[in-house]
Amino acid sequence: MRISPAARRHLRRFTPLLGLALLVLAGCAENYPQTTLAPKGDFARAVDTLFRSTVRWAVVVFVLVEGALIYAILRYRSRPGGREASQFHGNALLEVIWTVIPAAILVFIAVPTVRTIFRTAEAPAGDPLVIEVIGHQWWWEFRYPEHNITTASEMFVPVGRPVDLRMRTADVLHSFWVPQLAAKRDVFYGRDNRMWFTAEEAGVFPGQCAEFCGIQHGRMAHRVIAAEPADFDAWVAQMSAASSPVPVSQDDSLALEGQALFASRACAGCHALQAANAPTGLIGPNLANIGARLTIAAGSLDNTDENLARWLRNPQEYKQGVQMPNLGLSENEITALVVYLRTQRVAAVPPALAATAP
Repeated sequence: MRISPAARRHLRRFTPLLGLALLVLAGCAENYPQTTLAPKGDFARAVDTLFRSTVRWAVVVFVLVEGALIYAILRYRSRPGGREASQFHGNALLEVIWTVIPAAILVFIAVPTVRTIFRTAEAPAGDPLVIEVIGHQWWWEFRYPEHNITTASEMFVPVGRPVDLRMRTADVLHSFWVPQLAAKRDVFYGRDNRMWFTAEEAGVFPGQCAEFCGIQHGRMAHRVIAAEPADFDAWVAQMSAASSPVPVSQDDSLALEGQALFASRACAGCHALQAANAPTGLIGPNLANIGARLTIAAGSLDNTDENLARWLRNPQEYKQGVQMPNLGLSENEITALVVYLRTQRVAAVPPALAATAP
């Protein structure tokens, strides 16, 4: 079948629109790591239920309105020899109809919206796990006051137990967001903001700062690791016992060299290596359990020896603007520090969960 020149012109005209539509649809994939369309927590599920309900009504309205528009265009289009359409000023009945119906739809949508807002703002019943969340440029600090644990970039929570987040910032405005578990919540300087959620299943859920906070805003990520209660209790027990850095074997000369470098090259002045009774006021992230974490550099690099060496070689090359300067380390010193930091393993992520990490 031959395509006429006019049809080709129409096809070329709509091809960019088709490409744009496909890109938009690609962004709605449910298996995207930070999708909001696959909720795994009660807060996220409440928001998702409201969203899907609203979209269904929006689709119905869109089809009816656009269908009526297309019908009117085709039915009353200009034809050769046709008479001039009658001219009139307004139609009171139609104006009332197209005012009342949208208003009624908005009221209809507002009811579940308000109910969802109030439901997600209620403090959970029972015994929630309190976690203090502190935003820094450009990393997240997590404190567990009940267990006297401090860590960074990776938050452990138990499946099935409500979590009470008490959030603030140490510098500028940030916004804590874990799409599959909870909505985003801004964190402010000088006062706490709060949010509650309950993880419904085990998994590793990526999060992101959702409020522009400087040049490395895009690399201010974190992970929420939802573990089964027994695994979470084991993590708490191990981290609570880590009140000092993991000791190094006297037979490991390279790790001993790295330990000495950590103390002498100003690393210890900015970073703590103990999870329990950790000193406060340090400007760098807590590095307790760094050897077993899934990521480094605030969730933006996989925790491999190569990436750790790359970071130590020159943090500013990867994450310009961070407070850690280029320390001018030699390759031998970098290797020793990597080996030492690898010994700082307190509580590993359960292998089954680590395998699912995006």
